[in-house]
Amino acid sequence: MPLFEYKCRKCDAVTEFLESAETKKKHACEKCGSADMSKMFSTFAPLVKDRAPGGKCDSCPEHKCPYSN
Repeated sequence: MPLFEYKCRKCDAVTEFLESAETKKKHACEKCGSADMSKMFSTFAPLVKDRAPGGKCDSCPEHKCPYSN
């Protein structure tokens, strides 16, 4: 299940919740307890499992991945 971020409209605290994309569950702010939460647009980072010799993957142009070790 993915993590979704919600921002409290009362105190501006951001909280992550593990839930399915289709859920209609209402969340309460962990900081102030308010139920006035808005779902935020979040980005994701893919996990590269297969690495070529030297720690470089073949997915990035010219093998210059900004996330390689």
